[in-house]
Amino acid sequence: MKVILLEDVKSLGKKGEVVEVSDGYARNMIFPKKLGVEASPKNLNDLKLKNRHAEKQAQEAYEAALALAERLKDQKVTVKMKGGEGGRTFGSVSTKEIAAAAKEQLDLELDKKKMQLAEPIRAFGMTEVSIKLHPKVTGVFTVHVVEE
Repeated sequence: MKVILLEDVKSLGKKGEVVEVSDGYARNMIFPKKLGVEASPKNLNDLKLKNRHAEKQAQEAYEAALALAERLKDQKVTVKMKGGEGGRTFGSVSTKEIAAAAKEQLDLELDKKKMQLAEPIRAFGMTEVSIKLHPKVTGVFTVHVVEE
């Protein structure tokens, strides 16, 4: 019997796959635990439509990330810090402060966890910061650290 899996089943397959199982396994294990449904023409069509919808959403998310990366390319975020000795900041600029400044100045919600800093910014001036917008898209913007 062909079954469409609704959840990942160990040693059988992943969610959304059509697998061949014995009738007894399907009736006694898969159907009662709601791990899958019979692969009828209606259910196969529903699966195909669901997959098509998921692909469309993934493509839209990718295009939105590309547009945001293009918009970020020429943006500059200014962060004010207290100065220490030797032209260095008193403390460091973290991704949390950069995200807050971007929200205030550019009206952009940037996730602080997705910003990629090799090390915290500890000097005044311009620094390029990259941010992972999508698994395939990385945006870059400039952070300008000025003395308060």
